[in-house]
Amino acid sequence: MVTLADVARAAGVSKATASRALSRPDMVAANTRERVLAAAGAMGFEFNANARALTTGRTSLIGVLVPSLANPFFAPIVTGVQRALSQHGDNILLAVSEGSQSSEHELAGKLASRVDGLVFIAPVSPDSAIRAFTSKLPVVTVDRTVPAVPGVLIDTPGGVADIVTHLAGLGHRAITYVGGPDGSWMAEQRNSAVEKAARRSGVDLTVLGPVAPRIDAGLAVAERIAAERNVQAVVAYSSYLLLGLHLGLRDAGIRVPEDISLAASDDLTAISTDRPDTTALRVPLEEAGSAAVRLLQETNPPKRARRVRIATELIVGGSTARATGPQPRTGGRVGQRPGNRP
Repeated sequence: MVTLADVARAAGVSKATASRALSRPDMVAANTRERVLAAAGAMGFEFNANARALTTGRTSLIGVLVPSLANPFFAPIVTGVQRALSQHGDNILLAVSEGSQSSEHELAGKLASRVDGLVFIAPVSPDSAIRAFTSKLPVVTVDRTVPAVPGVLIDTPGGVADIVTHLAGLGHRAITYVGGPDGSWMAEQRNSAVEKAARRSGVDLTVLGPVAPRIDAGLAVAERIAAERNVQAVVAYSSYLLLGLHLGLRDAGIRVPEDISLAASDDLTAISTDRPDTTALRVPLEEAGSAAVRLLQETNPPKRARRVRIATELIVGGSTARATGPQPRTGGRVGQRPGNRP
């Protein structure tokens, strides 16, 4: 059996240096690290993670909790975490809570004893439950603000406010916002931002929600909008909703953007398509994941929990156009209507 001492001898370094090269590659010079890795690879040596944890106090693993893998918004964030960690020889343990508070708490508890830190992506647990883990290990949230916990906030609320302002600038005075899933902290933030933007712009805003971020939910909303025929513009919470709206409105004979303008708070590239050409937010999701890793790795964290804001960019596409026909004069009314729960 090949041992660590064998690898060290082949690479011409001490056993301690070989161990650091395999467990903490960021602490070893690049040429030394490459020699050790090459020797280990040639000899078929695999460094035992449990032994590494005993000797260094680190597992080189970070626990990542997401509410869903079906939502394309989360996958690029996980990718950003993975890529940032790989630069230091670390890796992730991924757990999916399926949007359940109890499941999220149970999974976080199981991961906490096996990892060096936790990243909660869009967590659904109460603030106190998330804060409780900070006494055991470093914790960072993404797309959620928890007092006293470092976090990365993706500014989609500011972005959807920009969309409303854009539509108002095109002359639209009756806008429908299709909100996010029930119980989502970020959905509430976006709702609030959209309502404030509508009041500032003096438009009539109707909020539909909660609505699941799925294509079939978008189809159901499109059917409802087609039946009512009194909406000039629609803003969707997610790219899946956007695609369902596009398909449903087309099937109903409603043209985009000639009859109705359509926009979304993330773009269709999140679900690996760039058609149809849409007005949407460009959201640097991988950047959010790498920012979470940087917060976890701060050796001297500030006394106050640090927050990183990830800005979004409004990209105007062919799905929005200047309003035509008679426009209501409402002066900024905001109304709520129950959404679909497909």
